[in-house]
Amino acid sequence: MKKVIVSVVTAALLGSAGVMAETSANVASKAVKSAKAEAESGKLKVVEEAVSAVLLTQNVLNALEKNDIQKAKSELEKAIGKLEVVLAHKSAPALLPIDSVIKVTEYMGDLKSAKETLSTVKKLLAVGKVQEARRLLDTLQSEIDIVTVSLPLVSYPQALKLSARYINEGKTNEARDILQMALDTLVKSETVIPLPLLKAQALIEAASKVAKSDKKQALKHLDAAKKELKIAEVLGYTSGSDTTYKMLDDTIEAVEKEIRGKNRAEKLFEELMERLGEFKEKALKTIKSS
Repeated sequence: MKKVIVSVVTAALLGSAGVMAETSANVASKAVKSAKAEAESGKLKVVEEAVSAVLLTQNVLNALEKNDIQKAKSELEKAIGKLEVVLAHKSAPALLPIDSVIKVTEYMGDLKSAKETLSTVKKLLAVGKVQEARRLLDTLQSEIDIVTVSLPLVSYPQALKLSARYINEGKTNEARDILQMALDTLVKSETVIPLPLLKAQALIEAASKVAKSDKKQALKHLDAAKKELKIAEVLGYTSGSDTTYKMLDDTIEAVEKEIRGKNRAEKLFEELMERLGEFKEKALKTIKSS
């Protein structure tokens, strides 16, 4: 009976130790979930008046196509009114979000498979098989994409007012052209956040927390971080930072060496996290297009 009790206690202790020692895979997974949640919370809030103004603009165009001048005037007045409400605010932004989407694409392969896929892509391009190469390239993504479509507050209201004037003057073709041009000025912006860099950062932070209490796990986290940085490099995520992937790798190796030795890596961890933080921030890319 005593042996059974001891076994149960031992099992409980082992179980609790397993919970405390978080695996590198768990750290990386949590980093992705956290980044997605942060992106969702920081997403630009859609401005309802701007959405309505765009929908009403389309209604005006449809009415003009049917030569329904009264409806066109009515819908245009509503659209202008919606934007006047926004313009009345002193803190009205230059771009009013009308749509925002967040997409997460996580590369689940390892470094070897990423290199092999990239090599295949190059071979396909060399023989002119562009579409096959493109489909493979699409699999080499590991990022959070935040796409926002916005209405320019500087030009859009003026375009609607000019169109209203043309309608009143009986110049429906000109009014239609102005409205179409206004719709064409909607601005699309896309922010790309590389997931391997987020994972590497989380793994290094996790390693710094357990470096004293669990040297073995800290080294596992750092090894996983190096792999994530290598994947980021192969997938082509670049940074405007003065820090390079080689410098980050060298700094991680210096930290690993210190942990295996006297284990006084606090300052090295600080330097590493500072470098990677700056590298990651300058790797974020925002692309804007009309």
